[in-house]
Amino acid sequence: MSDLTLYPADIAAMSVGQLAALPPAQKAEISRNLDEALAWLKQARAKFDAALEAAYGEQARAARLEAGKDFGVVHLKDGLLRVTVDVPKRVSWDQAQLAAIARRIAAAGEKVEDYLDVEYSVSESRFSNWPPALRAGFDAARTVKPGKPTFRLALVSEE
Repeated sequence: MSDLTLYPADIAAMSVGQLAALPPAQKAEISRNLDEALAWLKQARAKFDAALEAAYGEQARAARLEAGKDFGVVHLKDGLLRVTVDVPKRVSWDQAQLAAIARRIAAAGEKVEDYLDVEYSVSESRFSNWPPALRAGFDAARTVKPGKPTFRLALVSEE
């Protein structure tokens, strides 16, 4: 293990090349420390958000009710502090019901695309289990791109 501990400010000041050139033990230490810091920050954020909900939630719900809206932004005052509370609208659609509606639209002679956004997809597990002749018919419509790589570091003990 290295005697040199790098702190967040040190890491931020280093170039990607400098970080890449660090000894393996330091890379492992940095990775572990960053994971722990992220977990701590996530937990602290959740706790503080719960505190904000406890402090301002009821007042925000009352302000939203007074404004006649279930979602969106309301502004509150707490002394010199201006608190903006945003409750976004999250909409989800029942896929089976939309499929039935799409069939009725098509049966009525209308264009489904005039009413619904249609996106077709094939699960990768299903595609890879098809026979080659069936897959060949879909190949032109399929694009494969790499995702973002993830790295896990673990020091192995030298024997």
